[in-house]
Amino acid sequence: MGAQLSKQVERRKAISAEKKVLADLQQNGGCDFPGSDYHPPDRANWMSGLNPDNIRIHQIVWPGTHDSATNDIGIPLVTRPFAQCQSLSIYGQLKTGARVLDIRVQEDRRVCHGIILSHSVDVVISDVRKFIQETQSEIVVLEIRTEFGHDDPPDFDQYLVDQLGEFLIHHDEQVFNKTISELLPKRVICVWKPRKSAQPKPGGPLWSSGYLKDNWIDTDLPSTKFESNLKFLGEQSPAANRKYFYRVENTVTPQADNPVLCVKPVTDRIRGYARMFICQSFARGFADRLQIFSTDFIDEDFVDACVGLTSARVEGKA
Repeated sequence: MGAQLSKQVERRKAISAEKKVLADLQQNGGCDFPGSDYHPPDRANWMSGLNPDNIRIHQIVWPGTHDSATNDIGIPLVTRPFAQCQSLSIYGQLKTGARVLDIRVQEDRRVCHGIILSHSVDVVISDVRKFIQETQSEIVVLEIRTEFGHDDPPDFDQYLVDQLGEFLIHHDEQVFNKTISELLPKRVICVWKPRKSAQPKPGGPLWSSGYLKDNWIDTDLPSTKFESNLKFLGEQSPAANRKYFYRVENTVTPQADNPVLCVKPVTDRIRGYARMFICQSFARGFADRLQIFSTDFIDEDFVDACVGLTSARVEGKA
């Protein structure tokens, strides 16, 4: 008992020290970067507002959400706090400005986060379709994967094509060099990541797992995650030279050996430092590598930071 208590005391000290590291870095380094003062007048149509004729896919800093379809997961006040990573519905996230969605499914096509379940993936697809039908030039990257520990839903690739076929941007590496206008009226890049089933074929309506990469480390230590994100981003080639999407997730996650297991208080240790991360990527010389930037509990300020940098890139200021 004493050893366990001592371990927890040391863990709390480590977390406090890492939170102070980020706070000090922000105080000393600031949060200003090209486009940091930009605020889109209409976040639901921010791509349209930046002129789709001028925006190439590789120039976009895509605001994304982590564990996107968890707003009503589990049982309220019972299991939900341990699995909820977003407070908005998929439609609400898209209206707020999110353009990359991270959806986890299990065998029966229900959304899940580990063992905790949510609604059918049909709800996700319905929200995506609704948003697309209400807008004209917004491109969405939809990543759907089979959750760890689960089997793939049967015939799920055909389900996705049946549900989204008219909107799907087919796999083609030249997409990264094209403008938004050149892709329209197609609107969705769908990356399907099965665990055991065959990967989508080249040239087909779905994109395979190799086209959306990240370097996930599972930690609740905010400075550790922040520096890891910078390290791995710095090892990437510039976005203009890549033929795949690279994602940085501004998140930390609860750990089983720590008594704080609810997502919100843990992820809040890093969530407010998104602008500083962009600023640090400039300070360290690799802001041109930032592409997908994801968060828990997305808000308007996070979207504005990503859109602002996108605007600066399009204008040749970054």
